[in-house]
Amino acid sequence: MRKMSFGSVEEARRIARRRLPPAVYHYVEGGKDAEITAFANELAFSRVFFSPRICSSSNRPDLSTTVLGRQIRMPLVIAPTGFVRVVHSDGELGAARASKAAGIPIAISTLCGEPAARITEANDDTWFQLYMIGGRRGAQHCIDLARAAGCRVLVVTADVAGLAQQDRMARPLPSRVSLKEAFAFLPQAWDRPRWLLSLLRGGLEMRAPNAPPKEDGSEMSLMEAGPLLVATPPSWDDLAWIRRQWDGPMVVKGILRVDDALRAAEIGVDGISISNHGAKVLDGSPSTLSMLPGIADAVGGRIDILLDGGVRRGADIVRACALGAKAVLVGRPYLWGLAAGGEAGVAGILRLLRHGMAATMSQLGCASVAELGPDVLHPLPDFWRWNDVGVDLQSRLK
Repeated sequence: MRKMSFGSVEEARRIARRRLPPAVYHYVEGGKDAEITAFANELAFSRVFFSPRICSSSNRPDLSTTVLGRQIRMPLVIAPTGFVRVVHSDGELGAARASKAAGIPIAISTLCGEPAARITEANDDTWFQLYMIGGRRGAQHCIDLARAAGCRVLVVTADVAGLAQQDRMARPLPSRVSLKEAFAFLPQAWDRPRWLLSLLRGGLEMRAPNAPPKEDGSEMSLMEAGPLLVATPPSWDDLAWIRRQWDGPMVVKGILRVDDALRAAEIGVDGISISNHGAKVLDGSPSTLSMLPGIADAVGGRIDILLDGGVRRGADIVRACALGAKAVLVGRPYLWGLAAGGEAGVAGILRLLRHGMAATMSQLGCASVAELGPDVLHPLPDFWRWNDVGVDLQSRLK
């Protein structure tokens, strides 16, 4: 595999924008409605300052940590995302190989375009993200499939109860074997020959091999499975039922409230992910980082706390860990890397995040992830922080 390097995650984002057709780029990049929450997710990290020590640097900090019972090389997990192959033909398999080489897990969506067993062959620390498509019957199918495939962790997404089209998503994604659809999409793709060749290499037909089969036993397409995500959202009783069906580590994804975190801990989950679904389901929900300290105070030490949303730099991983997260999940950055260079692009993003985290910890004088805590952060007055955020939000909305 050729090596690909980026100067920043933002550079990968710019390359992705040039290489992807507008509909595909905005599918990856866009948030819900006015994108206030998407903006706040990133902004929140810029409002957490460090308190560096002098004469105490560690040139080679140990980034390894233990998450859900297994040691990983840095506190980072590839987040579950759907429709990945529309970004690049390497898809989830390329991401799985890159994450394996980096020594970190990959979480795959129910809408993963590859059979789960192929992903676990590429990375033995594969997590399966579960949507309750088809209710408990469909969930049982997916749980059995994930177990048979060798997935180590089950991640239940609980924050999608209704979906509406995003403002950026007026253009349809290419998703079926249809000449009519292909020709309709050509005006966006004709000047992106590299992307078009990648799509053709992977095949126009996009299936959902890990979703429950249709009534006739045939495999769903991604477009058929997508609308079913909200048909049967899980209840607390469903989460308790899933806990009984799955004997491995289980994570509930989509927690933004302390009372929900406490209730998840009570039903016996091993971890939670503080998440607003990448700001794609409810604009106006709080940034995930702003909710982390309160939730960590309530359930930290009882269960592993993960966080996703807005992570763009290695320094952001340090901030999250210092505030109580065991690890973070990244979605958009790895997809930008995938768009820019396939598997090599994902590997480049992971190296960039690792180097950024190591450099930040060295400056803070932290020799290991275990040393990260509130003492490495510089407290700022609440009135300064939130008034500044408010000003930025007002300028963003103009």
